[in-house]
Amino acid sequence: MLYYLFQFLEEQYQLPGAQLFEFLSFRSAMAIILSLAISTIYGRRIINYLRAKQIGESVRDLGLKGQTEKAGTPTMGGVIIIISTLIPVLLFAKLENIYVILLIVTTLWMGTIGFIDDYIKTFKKDKEGLKGIFKVIGQIGLGLIVGGTMYFHPQITTKEVITETRPTQNVIARAEVVDMGPEEKNTTTTIPFVKNNEFDYSKLISWINPSLAQYAWIIFIPIVIFIVTAVSNGANLTDGIDGLAAGSSAIIVLTLGLFAWVSGNIIFSDYLNIMYIPRSGEMTIFITAFAGALVGFLWYNTFPAQVFMGDTGSLTIGGIIAVLAIATRKELLIPLLCGIFLIENLSVVMQVGWFKYTKKKYGEGRRIFLMSPLHHHYQKKGKHESKIVVRFWIVGIILAILTIVTLKVR
Repeated sequence: MLYYLFQFLEEQYQLPGAQLFEFLSFRSAMAIILSLAISTIYGRRIINYLRAKQIGESVRDLGLKGQTEKAGTPTMGGVIIIISTLIPVLLFAKLENIYVILLIVTTLWMGTIGFIDDYIKTFKKDKEGLKGIFKVIGQIGLGLIVGGTMYFHPQITTKEVITETRPTQNVIARAEVVDMGPEEKNTTTTIPFVKNNEFDYSKLISWINPSLAQYAWIIFIPIVIFIVTAVSNGANLTDGIDGLAAGSSAIIVLTLGLFAWVSGNIIFSDYLNIMYIPRSGEMTIFITAFAGALVGFLWYNTFPAQVFMGDTGSLTIGGIIAVLAIATRKELLIPLLCGIFLIENLSVVMQVGWFKYTKKKYGEGRRIFLMSPLHHHYQKKGKHESKIVVRFWIVGIILAILTIVTLKVR
């Protein structure tokens, strides 16, 4: 809203400084500062309110050291993340931008599902919370919205940068931008570590008959649904010890912010030889606000946690990360970038699968890990949860660096 106000003041009165709001970098900086301020300053008030309403975590005894001390810690702290993200976005972003709209819808949609789950756990005293089938239906619903919008909305396009190789004064050939191709609707994405690193999902169906390319949504939308469901569940499973989900997510989100910024900038997208996505740079405002909210939330969520994010936060975080990856056409980098989420998911799948297999074959269930998800395995081995969290963050940083390196390593 401030963006439109200062745009008006600049056009009508040439107010000194008003033109700053035209710069993406300035609005991004303001968004992260404001989100940090809201989450750290007003986060305390929200925590006190949750404590006053006795909205505390019911902890099941899993035999983990220090677990019982966490009983009664305020939960539903994901509200802090949501509020601290949306307020700066509403103030500094271009609200007509389709990517911003999509991210706001994702935040509210997944936040509502998580809130309902936490409400049932807290007020209805049902430890199972919202039934899994309803969570999946909600995730599928969001996937349909995101997939349908990405495929059909006229403002979600890509542009081909047309370059021409010209000799410089030093007789070294260099490609220079000479023109821009028209905006195109397509289902193109990025394949890492490949020279010609663009892949069109329509090829998964058009090989049968070229005319079937117009029905690529039949392939594209289910893929989007799978990604949204997998990443949101991965974030949910990672939220098991103090600071792990919020810190890991902040690393992932900042990396996606870099992708959004360079993909929306014709100069950098040409230099890095990556897909140019018109209007995608505006997502940087949302991303910086979201990153600031996550870091601010960590102020209260690091060991010993004064508040838990609950499903209100974890499902929202996963949904936003999935949509950001899809919108920047980097969803195939998720297994690398979101490696922490992936290994947490896989540890549960492996544990349950092996337990069922061995129980059927040997009459008793056996385990691969001492406990799943993986972070609990290390807790069982006697590692302090602060050490586990920091080491997971370090792995997350390494994965983020490797993901960024894929921009040039082909």
